[in-house]
Amino acid sequence: MLYHSEETEVIIMDNRIQRFFDGVKGKTIALCGIGGSNLPLIKLFKKYGANVLACDKREREALGENADLAEEYGAVLRLGEGYLKNLDADIIFRTPGMKYYMEELVEARNKGIIVTSEMEVFFDLCPCRIIAVTGSDGKTTTTTIISEILKASGYTVHLGGNIGRPLLPDIEIIDPEDVAVVELSSFQLISMRKSPDVAVVTNLAPNHLDIHKDMQEYIDSKKNIVLHQNAFGKAVLNLDNELSFSFRDETRGSTFFFSRRSEVENGAYMSDDGTIFMNEYGKKTEIMKAGDIKIPGLHNIENYLAAISAVWGMTDSETIRKVAENFGGVEHRSELVRILDGVRYYNDAIGTSPTRTVKGTLSLFDRKIILIAGGYDKKIPYDDMGRIVPEKVKTLILFGATADKIEAATKASPSYSQGNPVIIRVENMEQAVQTARENAVSGDIVSMSPASASFDMYKNFAEKGLHFKKLVNEMK
Repeated sequence: MLYHSEETEVIIMDNRIQRFFDGVKGKTIALCGIGGSNLPLIKLFKKYGANVLACDKREREALGENADLAEEYGAVLRLGEGYLKNLDADIIFRTPGMKYYMEELVEARNKGIIVTSEMEVFFDLCPCRIIAVTGSDGKTTTTTIISEILKASGYTVHLGGNIGRPLLPDIEIIDPEDVAVVELSSFQLISMRKSPDVAVVTNLAPNHLDIHKDMQEYIDSKKNIVLHQNAFGKAVLNLDNELSFSFRDETRGSTFFFSRRSEVENGAYMSDDGTIFMNEYGKKTEIMKAGDIKIPGLHNIENYLAAISAVWGMTDSETIRKVAENFGGVEHRSELVRILDGVRYYNDAIGTSPTRTVKGTLSLFDRKIILIAGGYDKKIPYDDMGRIVPEKVKTLILFGATADKIEAATKASPSYSQGNPVIIRVENMEQAVQTARENAVSGDIVSMSPASASFDMYKNFAEKGLHFKKLVNEMK
């Protein structure tokens, strides 16, 4: 935080921030992962006199321009398979995707090397209120909705975290009256020992079991979002989701619930006629109708209920309603790409788990769709999705590592029969899009919602979504 005096033009930095940056001068800081989120950190730490190692498992050719930029900003590169072996550093900033208990990081901690993360340091230093969102599904949209409501209410908002933008580089310009709105993944939360002022848990379901040792570790990681709140904290939990609701036993401050199915005593809910209310300790306020929400889907009603519960007391119902009427959603989330020959093509690349695909794409439409699915295997079950697919899908186009699991779960459904749905296997996205076009007729809906991560063929879900959009837009 910088304070400006008109008389003296003196700029004084918040003491905690100043002490931190004074402490890194002359130290060697290793940043794990050379990507867009770490490049700004290289600039920041070099500015304050630190030596920076930019470390990545990939070789220079695979890193492309990022390697050049890292060196341009002053970092020394450390690349290849042994990039973490015998790391000569004072502080290691792990990337969220790294297993917290991986051998090299445990070894570094045992040597007295500080192992932390950008988000942990940001939480320690941030001078303003923090609202943070986690969950298995709906994190990014809920985080963005909160940000949009607060911006419309006149706040200066700093949006970042797992949503793709680091916040530590902004630490010098954040004012105590601002609000930081942060999306947090289980990988970020697993090592955090400080919770936000307002903690939102959208829902919990099996996810990322390829990285976490088991489901309990995944749940315990998420729980850190509420565990370290004080009596002034606020927790927002999903009444309709058993695991999210169970966190109520861990909250210390005020606890708000949200529900699409039941009236709640403290929090936001939707009534039987589709009216959304906020109930604050018995004081009920009508906010809007569910039909006022521009982005479609029952899951987005839940996202708004969570957001309303989080920001209540900082805004008013009219501002919330205006945002709901105008906010068009986040890219790669049930995004209409194109209408061609009467067929609507949707990009739902964010469908990186079966529950996300079920609550998203498979809940949106009033007819059976053509679904493109499959991808990297996160070692999570597809049984629940399989039971629903025959009721929602007319043609199922599968490729990637999870294709076998999705097909098997679909065929195990009591409502499955030969040809319901038609199941077609392809090798890649090009074949998937072409097959979808060949099988679609006017009035059909095609949605690419993988129900899986994308790492078997793509860098991330966004790259997969962009590839799908490119192929769809190139069709003649």
